[in-house]
Amino acid sequence: MKLDITLITLCPDWDGNSFGGGEIMYDLIIIGAGPAGLSAGLYAGRFRLNTLILERVSAGGQIILSSTIENYPGFPAGISTTELIERFKKQTEDVGVKIEYSEVLEISLGKDQIYNIKTSEGSFDTRSVIIAAGAQSKRLGVEGEERFLGRGVSYCATCDGPLFKNKDVVVVGGGDRAIEEALFLSSYAAKVTIIHRRQELRASKILEEKARQNLKINFVLKSVIEKIIGSDRVEGVVIKNRETIAESILSCHGLFIFVGLVPDTQFLKNLLHLDESGFIITDENMASSKEGIFASGDCRKKGLYQVITACAEGAIATNSVHNYLMNKLGG
Repeated sequence: MKLDITLITLCPDWDGNSFGGGEIMYDLIIIGAGPAGLSAGLYAGRFRLNTLILERVSAGGQIILSSTIENYPGFPAGISTTELIERFKKQTEDVGVKIEYSEVLEISLGKDQIYNIKTSEGSFDTRSVIIAAGAQSKRLGVEGEERFLGRGVSYCATCDGPLFKNKDVVVVGGGDRAIEEALFLSSYAAKVTIIHRRQELRASKILEEKARQNLKINFVLKSVIEKIIGSDRVEGVVIKNRETIAESILSCHGLFIFVGLVPDTQFLKNLLHLDESGFIITDENMASSKEGIFASGDCRKKGLYQVITACAEGAIATNSVHNYLMNKLGG
């Protein structure tokens, strides 16, 4: 869907209204409306860049699957992720940046270093792009996972936790999200068993302490799940100890999997340099391998995947876009 307005790029007194005539040319299109994309949009609006955010489903990204966030500065008691994202969204929209809900299918480079972004609803032209498309939960890749998806296998405790009231559940993973979700599930389940392939967890110590103090939570370490079993629904998992190679069956009604992320970068179609897992490789300024394209958030290769780092990267990416456009246009 083409919009029928045109804006003079980098206009110092931009108020969101159109000037002149012809087709729209965006200064910046941001792909994704998670913490990184919304933060990028906020800074773009403050720079008065003519900006559009494209989001496939709904604002929030992966973090919306968690009920609360406890480590975001300024909220020592924690804050609902829904509320935090709504605050991000409103602040971004208040500076004149719009969100259009459509799926990005492809990015192509045209004449004069202009990018065309093809979506499920139409196409858009822009002088620069920030990819903040996020990531999805990685699959465990074991027998029974696909079969029992929605019938005991889940990747979202907030979504499905209430379905397992007074039942036994298993959580796979040892990072922050796995432990956060195990703590959340403990408010519903009769027992939560955390299975992790290593002896040491990767989660922050404060989360580990909370989990170990919770009487409903048990740990099975140095172990992996070999198979998910059941008839119509999950009834248990086959566990293998990585040291002894011994296998055992643990009965449970639900399995929650938090073993990492898969970046949503399939639409790039070899446009950018990615690592072996599909994460976008950038420099410290969030610049990708292609001039005019930047990346931030969970789709970017980095060491720490947190809301606060995503927000910082969104701000850095937009600052880099601003510098890029000023140099390109001789501002």
